[in-house]
Amino acid sequence: MDLLHPGAVFVDVGANIGYFTVLAATTAGKVFAFEPDPENFRLLEANLALNALQRKVTAVPAALAEEDGEGRLYLSEDNLGDHQIYAAGDARESVPIELLSGSHYLQGRLDSLDLLKVDTQGSEYGVMAGLMPLLSALARPPRILLELTPLSLRHAGSSGRALVELLGELRQSFWIVDHIEHRLVASSCEELAGWCDDVDAVAGDAGFMNILVGPTPAV
Repeated sequence: MDLLHPGAVFVDVGANIGYFTVLAATTAGKVFAFEPDPENFRLLEANLALNALQRKVTAVPAALAEEDGEGRLYLSEDNLGDHQIYAAGDARESVPIELLSGSHYLQGRLDSLDLLKVDTQGSEYGVMAGLMPLLSALARPPRILLELTPLSLRHAGSSGRALVELLGELRQSFWIVDHIEHRLVASSCEELAGWCDDVDAVAGDAGFMNILVGPTPAV
């Protein structure tokens, strides 16, 4: 959470049980956390209460999507972080969930945004498409930390290239998060789109990376 400063605004999409939400709320002034799974959301609220952060964090029991509506969350039996809003063909149980456009929900609730984290097991394109009107209207662009997994994006009906090109419309810089060397590696929209194509060319390739999009960070 080195990308946050005191008083910053942080939006956590796919908050799970609140690990990053709680870390961010110790520094940020305002946090929005979106988590559609009922059990994860219960644990998220418990973590906020345990850390006395309810006043700083708005926890929302919904999934962000391109448009408002209703959907289903397909549950992983052995990984609380691998629930998906699309049917993966593995006979998962599912629960009904609310879908929200991030722009619709956040409009009027924030006038600035410093850091956006998106980790939604393949539905990142819909999340970002729903947020684009809001992000494009902000006076200062946020930094976006996002998981890029072409295989999951394809299963959800999109693609890695489509997501990267959508992010490219923000006209910001791209970095790859190197978790081994603990550094950011400069990249580009074109390079990342090409990497997604390479992954897509190999059947079943579950390659993924975390990327950062936004103004030049202080590193």
